[in-house]
Amino acid sequence: MNILGIETSCDETSGAVLCNGQVRSNVVSSQRCHTLFGGVVPELASREHERLIVSIVDAAITEANITKNELDVIAATAGPGLIGAVMVGLCFAQGMAYALRIPFIPVNHIEAHIFSPFIEDSRSHPAPEGAFVSLTASGGHTLLSVVEPDLTYNVIGRTLDDAAGEAFDKTGKMLGLPYPAGPVIDKLSERGDPAFYLFPQALTSHSQTSKNYHGNFDFSFSGLKTSVLTWLQKQTPAIIDSHKADIAASIQYAIVSVLVEKTIACARSRKVKAVSIAGGVSANSALRKSMKEACDKAGMTLHVPGTVYSTDNAAMIATLASLKLSRGMRAERCYNIAPYASFAAGRRKA
Repeated sequence: MNILGIETSCDETSGAVLCNGQVRSNVVSSQRCHTLFGGVVPELASREHERLIVSIVDAAITEANITKNELDVIAATAGPGLIGAVMVGLCFAQGMAYALRIPFIPVNHIEAHIFSPFIEDSRSHPAPEGAFVSLTASGGHTLLSVVEPDLTYNVIGRTLDDAAGEAFDKTGKMLGLPYPAGPVIDKLSERGDPAFYLFPQALTSHSQTSKNYHGNFDFSFSGLKTSVLTWLQKQTPAIIDSHKADIAASIQYAIVSVLVEKTIACARSRKVKAVSIAGGVSANSALRKSMKEACDKAGMTLHVPGTVYSTDNAAMIATLASLKLSRGMRAERCYNIAPYASFAAGRRKA
Protein backbone atom coordinates (compact mmCIF):
# COMPACT_ATOMS: atom_id res chain seq x y z
CA MET A 1 0.00 0.00 0.00
CA ASN A 2 1.25 3.45 -0.95
CA ILE A 3 0.19 6.27 1.39
CA LEU A 4 0.80 9.98 0.76
CA GLY A 5 1.01 12.07 3.93
CA ILE A 6 0.66 15.86 4.01
CA GLU A 7 1.49 18.13 6.97
CA THR A 8 0.82 21.91 7.16
CA SER A 9 -0.17 22.54 10.78
CA CYS A 10 2.24 25.42 11.42
CA ASP A 11 5.28 26.65 9.48
CA GLU A 12 6.53 23.45 7.82
CA THR A 13 5.15 22.33 4.49
CA SER A 14 5.76 18.61 4.19
CA GLY A 15 4.88 15.68 1.98
CA ALA A 16 5.89 12.04 2.49
CA VAL A 17 5.20 8.67 0.90
CA LEU A 18 4.97 5.43 2.84
CA CYS A 19 5.28 2.26 0.74
CA ASN A 20 4.30 -0.95 2.52
CA GLY A 21 5.12 0.59 5.88
CA GLN A 22 8.50 2.00 4.88
CA VAL A 23 9.24 5.73 4.50
CA ARG A 24 10.24 6.22 0.87
CA SER A 25 10.31 10.02 0.97
CA ASN A 26 9.88 12.81 3.51
CA VAL A 27 10.20 16.28 2.02
CA VAL A 28 10.04 19.21 4.48
CA SER A 29 10.26 22.93 3.72
CA SER A 30 10.63 25.16 6.79
CA GLN A 31 9.38 28.72 6.34
CA ARG A 32 11.92 31.49 6.95
CA CYS A 33 9.56 34.43 6.39
CA HIS A 34 8.73 34.59 10.12
CA THR A 35 12.28 35.32 11.33
CA LEU A 36 11.85 39.09 11.33
CA PHE A 37 8.73 38.83 13.49
CA GLY A 38 10.16 36.59 16.20
CA GLY A 39 7.35 34.07 15.81
CA VAL A 40 4.99 32.48 13.31
CA VAL A 41 2.60 34.90 11.57
CA PRO A 42 -0.52 32.84 10.74
CA GLU A 43 -1.41 34.69 7.53
CA LEU A 44 2.13 34.43 6.17
CA ALA A 45 2.24 30.74 7.07
CA SER A 46 -0.96 30.06 5.12
CA ARG A 47 0.34 31.90 2.05
CA GLU A 48 3.63 30.03 2.12
CA HIS A 49 1.81 26.71 2.33
CA GLU A 50 -0.29 27.71 -0.70
CA ARG A 51 2.85 28.63 -2.60
CA LEU A 52 4.74 25.42 -1.76
CA ILE A 53 2.19 22.63 -1.42
CA VAL A 54 2.13 21.52 -5.06
CA SER A 55 5.90 21.38 -5.48
CA ILE A 56 6.43 19.66 -2.11
CA VAL A 57 3.88 16.92 -2.85
CA ASP A 58 5.29 16.43 -6.36
CA ALA A 59 8.80 16.13 -4.91
CA ALA A 60 7.67 13.55 -2.35
CA ILE A 61 5.97 11.39 -4.99
CA THR A 62 8.94 11.67 -7.36
CA GLU A 63 11.47 10.83 -4.65
CA ALA A 64 9.43 7.75 -3.74
CA ASN A 65 9.77 6.63 -7.35
CA ILE A 66 6.06 6.18 -7.92
CA THR A 67 3.35 8.12 -9.77
CA LYS A 68 0.31 9.75 -8.22
CA ASN A 69 -1.87 7.10 -9.85
CA GLU A 70 -0.10 4.45 -7.77
CA LEU A 71 -1.25 6.04 -4.51
CA ASP A 72 -3.77 3.99 -2.52
CA VAL A 73 -4.57 6.45 0.29
CA ILE A 74 -3.93 10.10 1.10
CA ALA A 75 -3.67 11.31 4.71
CA ALA A 76 -3.29 14.86 6.00
CA THR A 77 -3.26 16.80 9.24
CA ALA A 78 -6.79 17.90 10.15
CA GLY A 79 -5.60 19.66 13.33
CA PRO A 80 -4.67 20.91 15.79
CA GLY A 81 -2.69 23.85 14.46
CA LEU A 82 -3.05 27.27 12.87
CA ILE A 83 -6.47 26.93 11.30
CA GLY A 84 -5.53 28.67 8.04
CA ALA A 85 -2.37 26.63 7.67
CA VAL A 86 -4.19 23.36 8.41
CA MET A 87 -6.86 24.22 5.83
CA VAL A 88 -4.30 24.51 3.03
CA GLY A 89 -2.96 20.98 3.41
CA LEU A 90 -6.31 19.45 4.37
CA CYS A 91 -8.22 20.91 1.41
CA PHE A 92 -5.42 20.08 -1.01
CA ALA A 93 -5.28 16.48 0.22
CA GLN A 94 -9.03 15.96 0.08
CA GLY A 95 -9.20 17.49 -3.39
CA MET A 96 -6.37 15.28 -4.63
CA ALA A 97 -7.94 12.16 -3.11
CA TYR A 98 -11.28 13.03 -4.72
CA ALA A 99 -9.65 13.54 -8.12
CA LEU A 100 -7.82 10.21 -7.86
CA ARG A 101 -10.92 8.45 -6.46
CA ILE A 102 -8.98 7.06 -3.50
CA PRO A 103 -9.71 7.19 0.26
CA PHE A 104 -8.71 10.09 2.48
CA ILE A 105 -7.72 9.74 6.16
CA PRO A 106 -7.67 12.77 8.53
CA VAL A 107 -4.89 12.61 11.13
CA ASN A 108 -4.54 14.33 14.48
CA HIS A 109 -1.19 16.10 14.47
CA ILE A 110 -0.46 15.46 18.16
CA GLU A 111 -1.36 11.77 17.89
CA ALA A 112 1.09 11.51 14.99
CA HIS A 113 3.83 12.99 17.19
CA ILE A 114 3.03 10.51 19.99
CA PHE A 115 3.77 7.57 17.70
CA SER A 116 6.65 9.19 15.77
CA PRO A 117 9.39 7.50 17.88
CA PHE A 118 8.39 4.23 16.22
CA ILE A 119 8.62 5.32 12.59
CA GLU A 120 12.05 3.72 12.36
CA ASP A 121 11.31 0.60 14.42
CA SER A 122 14.01 -2.03 14.27
CA ARG A 123 14.92 -5.17 16.18
CA SER A 124 17.33 -3.15 18.31
CA HIS A 125 14.72 -0.52 19.23
CA PRO A 126 11.28 -2.15 18.99
CA ALA A 127 8.09 -0.47 20.14
CA PRO A 128 7.20 -1.39 23.74
CA GLU A 129 4.83 -4.31 24.13
CA GLY A 130 3.18 -2.86 27.22
CA ALA A 131 1.96 0.61 28.16
CA PHE A 132 4.34 3.56 28.01
CA VAL A 133 4.38 7.22 29.00
CA SER A 134 4.72 9.73 26.17
CA LEU A 135 5.99 13.29 26.59
CA THR A 136 4.96 15.39 23.60
CA ALA A 137 6.62 18.80 23.72
CA SER A 138 6.54 21.39 20.96
CA GLY A 139 5.98 25.08 20.35
CA GLY A 140 2.24 24.74 20.83
CA HIS A 141 1.76 21.76 23.12
CA THR A 142 3.22 20.04 26.17
CA LEU A 143 1.40 16.82 27.03
CA LEU A 144 1.98 13.75 29.17
CA SER A 145 0.03 10.71 27.98
CA VAL A 146 -0.19 7.10 29.04
CA VAL A 147 -0.36 4.97 25.89
CA GLU A 148 -1.90 1.53 26.28
CA PRO A 149 -0.88 -1.66 24.44
CA ASP A 150 -3.83 -1.27 22.05
CA LEU A 151 -2.41 2.24 21.23
CA THR A 152 -5.29 4.12 22.84
CA TYR A 153 -4.03 6.85 25.15
CA ASN A 154 -5.00 8.99 28.10
CA VAL A 155 -3.71 12.56 28.51
CA ILE A 156 -2.98 12.98 32.21
CA GLY A 157 -0.90 16.17 32.15
CA ARG A 158 -0.73 19.26 29.99
CA THR A 159 0.54 22.81 30.10
CA LEU A 160 -1.63 25.24 32.02
CA ASP A 161 -0.33 28.18 30.01
CA ASP A 162 2.70 28.24 27.69
CA ALA A 163 4.22 25.23 25.93
CA ALA A 164 7.85 24.24 26.45
CA GLY A 165 8.82 25.17 22.90
CA GLU A 166 7.22 28.58 23.30
CA ALA A 167 9.20 29.10 26.50
CA PHE A 168 12.41 28.38 24.61
CA ASP A 169 11.52 30.75 21.77
CA LYS A 170 10.21 33.62 23.90
CA THR A 171 13.09 33.61 26.39
CA GLY A 172 15.50 33.33 23.48
CA LYS A 173 13.92 36.43 21.98
CA MET A 174 14.55 38.24 25.27
CA LEU A 175 18.22 37.33 24.88
CA GLY A 176 18.27 38.73 21.36
CA LEU A 177 18.56 35.30 19.73
CA PRO A 178 17.09 34.63 16.27
CA TYR A 179 13.81 32.78 15.77
CA PRO A 180 13.35 29.90 16.29
CA ALA A 181 15.46 30.24 19.42
CA GLY A 182 15.15 26.68 20.73
CA PRO A 183 17.97 25.18 18.61
CA VAL A 184 20.13 28.28 19.24
CA ILE A 185 19.73 27.96 23.02
CA ASP A 186 20.58 24.27 22.75
CA LYS A 187 23.82 25.05 20.91
CA LEU A 188 24.71 28.05 23.06
CA SER A 189 24.16 26.04 26.26
CA GLU A 190 26.94 23.61 25.35
CA ARG A 191 29.47 26.15 26.62
CA GLY A 192 27.36 27.60 29.42
CA ASP A 193 26.90 26.86 33.12
CA PRO A 194 23.35 25.65 33.93
CA ALA A 195 23.92 26.57 37.58
CA PHE A 196 24.69 30.21 36.72
CA TYR A 197 21.21 31.27 37.83
CA LEU A 198 18.38 29.14 39.20
CA PHE A 199 15.22 30.09 37.32
CA PRO A 200 11.89 28.78 38.71
CA GLN A 201 10.69 25.22 38.00
CA ALA A 202 6.94 25.46 38.47
CA LEU A 203 4.84 22.59 39.85
CA THR A 204 7.85 20.45 40.71
CA SER A 205 9.45 19.25 43.92
CA HIS A 206 11.89 22.18 43.60
CA SER A 207 9.27 24.91 43.32
CA GLN A 208 7.81 27.07 46.06
CA THR A 209 4.47 25.37 45.45
CA SER A 210 5.94 21.90 45.95
CA LYS A 211 3.20 21.07 48.46
CA ASN A 212 0.84 20.91 45.46
CA TYR A 213 3.25 18.81 43.42
CA HIS A 214 2.34 15.25 44.42
CA GLY A 215 0.29 13.62 41.68
CA ASN A 216 0.21 16.80 39.59
CA PHE A 217 1.47 16.10 36.09
CA ASP A 218 0.56 19.46 34.56
CA PHE A 219 3.14 21.99 33.37
CA SER A 220 3.51 25.76 33.64
CA PHE A 221 6.15 27.86 31.89
CA SER A 222 4.67 31.37 31.99
CA GLY A 223 6.35 32.05 35.35
CA LEU A 224 9.70 31.11 33.85
CA LYS A 225 9.27 33.67 31.06
CA THR A 226 8.37 36.37 33.57
CA SER A 227 11.31 35.45 35.78
CA VAL A 228 13.78 35.60 32.89
CA LEU A 229 12.44 38.98 31.75
CA THR A 230 12.55 40.43 35.28
CA TRP A 231 16.09 39.16 35.85
CA LEU A 232 17.36 40.48 32.52
CA GLN A 233 15.88 43.93 33.19
CA LYS A 234 18.02 44.16 36.33
CA GLN A 235 21.28 43.36 34.49
CA THR A 236 23.56 45.57 32.45
CA PRO A 237 24.00 44.84 28.71
CA ALA A 238 27.66 43.98 29.42
CA ILE A 239 26.73 41.28 31.92
CA ILE A 240 24.11 39.80 29.59
CA ASP A 241 26.50 39.73 26.63
CA SER A 242 29.38 38.22 28.61
CA HIS A 243 27.17 35.54 30.20
CA LYS A 244 24.76 34.79 27.34
CA ALA A 245 25.79 31.12 27.17
CA ASP A 246 25.36 30.76 30.96
CA ILE A 247 21.92 32.37 30.86
CA ALA A 248 20.88 30.13 27.96
CA ALA A 249 22.10 27.05 29.84
CA SER A 250 20.19 28.13 32.97
CA ILE A 251 16.98 28.62 30.99
CA GLN A 252 17.41 25.28 29.27
CA TYR A 253 18.01 23.54 32.61
CA ALA A 254 14.84 25.05 34.08
CA ILE A 255 12.74 23.73 31.18
CA VAL A 256 14.40 20.34 30.72
CA SER A 257 14.48 19.46 34.43
CA VAL A 258 10.72 20.01 34.68
CA LEU A 259 10.01 17.85 31.63
CA VAL A 260 12.22 15.02 32.90
CA GLU A 261 10.99 15.06 36.49
CA LYS A 262 7.31 15.07 35.50
CA THR A 263 7.75 12.31 32.91
CA ILE A 264 9.64 9.95 35.23
CA ALA A 265 7.23 10.63 38.09
CA CYS A 266 4.31 9.86 35.79
CA ALA A 267 5.89 6.58 34.63
CA ARG A 268 6.55 5.54 38.21
CA SER A 269 3.02 6.35 39.32
CA ARG A 270 1.60 4.25 36.48
CA LYS A 271 4.18 1.49 37.07
CA VAL A 272 5.30 1.43 33.42
CA LYS A 273 8.82 0.66 32.25
CA ALA A 274 8.95 2.58 28.97
CA VAL A 275 9.03 6.29 28.15
CA SER A 276 8.98 8.16 24.85
CA ILE A 277 9.57 11.78 23.93
CA ALA A 278 8.31 13.44 20.78
CA GLY A 279 7.64 16.84 19.23
CA GLY A 280 10.04 19.60 18.26
CA VAL A 281 11.50 19.95 21.76
CA SER A 282 12.49 16.27 21.71
CA ALA A 283 15.31 17.29 19.36
CA ASN A 284 16.93 19.19 22.25
CA SER A 285 20.21 17.45 23.10
CA ALA A 286 20.01 18.23 26.82
CA LEU A 287 16.50 16.78 27.05
CA ARG A 288 17.59 13.59 25.28
CA LYS A 289 20.64 13.21 27.51
CA SER A 290 18.85 14.01 30.78
CA MET A 291 15.87 11.80 29.98
CA LYS A 292 18.17 8.91 29.03
CA GLU A 293 20.09 9.24 32.30
CA ALA A 294 16.87 9.42 34.33
CA CYS A 295 15.38 6.41 32.52
CA ASP A 296 18.56 4.37 33.02
CA LYS A 297 18.55 5.22 36.73
CA ALA A 298 14.88 4.23 37.03
CA GLY A 299 15.28 1.04 35.00
CA MET A 300 13.11 2.33 32.15
CA THR A 301 13.52 2.15 28.38
CA LEU A 302 13.57 5.42 26.43
CA HIS A 303 12.20 5.75 22.89
CA VAL A 304 13.01 8.86 20.84
CA PRO A 305 12.32 9.69 17.20
CA GLY A 306 15.11 10.34 14.73
CA THR A 307 15.82 14.08 14.72
CA VAL A 308 14.24 14.44 11.28
CA TYR A 309 10.98 13.09 12.77
CA SER A 310 11.08 15.25 15.91
CA THR A 311 9.86 18.40 14.21
CA ASP A 312 6.69 18.59 12.11
CA ASN A 313 6.87 16.22 9.14
CA ALA A 314 4.54 14.28 6.86
CA ALA A 315 6.16 10.89 7.46
CA MET A 316 4.52 10.73 10.88
CA ILE A 317 1.16 11.59 9.29
CA ALA A 318 1.43 8.76 6.75
CA THR A 319 2.72 6.38 9.44
CA LEU A 320 -0.22 7.00 11.76
CA ALA A 321 -2.63 6.53 8.85
CA SER A 322 -0.95 3.20 8.10
CA LEU A 323 -1.19 2.25 11.78
CA LYS A 324 -4.92 3.03 11.82
CA LEU A 325 -5.49 0.91 8.74
CA SER A 326 -3.53 -1.97 10.24
CA ARG A 327 -5.81 -1.80 13.31
CA GLY A 328 -8.92 -2.27 11.22
CA MET A 329 -9.93 1.27 10.30
CA ARG A 330 -11.92 1.38 7.07
CA ALA A 331 -10.47 3.69 4.45
CA GLU A 332 -13.52 5.45 3.05
CA ARG A 333 -13.92 7.99 0.29
CA CYS A 334 -14.92 10.86 2.54
CA TYR A 335 -13.84 14.30 1.36
CA ASN A 336 -15.71 16.73 3.63
CA ILE A 337 -13.52 16.64 6.77
CA ALA A 338 -13.38 20.02 8.54
CA PRO A 339 -10.19 21.34 10.17
CA TYR A 340 -9.90 22.04 13.89
CA ALA A 341 -7.54 24.32 15.80
CA SER A 342 -7.36 22.72 19.26
CA PHE A 343 -6.25 19.31 20.50
CA ALA A 344 -9.41 18.93 22.58
CA ALA A 345 -11.63 19.60 19.55
CA GLY A 346 -9.72 16.98 17.58
CA ARG A 347 -10.22 14.36 20.27
CA ARG A 348 -13.96 15.08 20.34
CA LYS A 349 -14.16 14.61 16.57
CA ALA A 350 -12.26 11.32 16.79
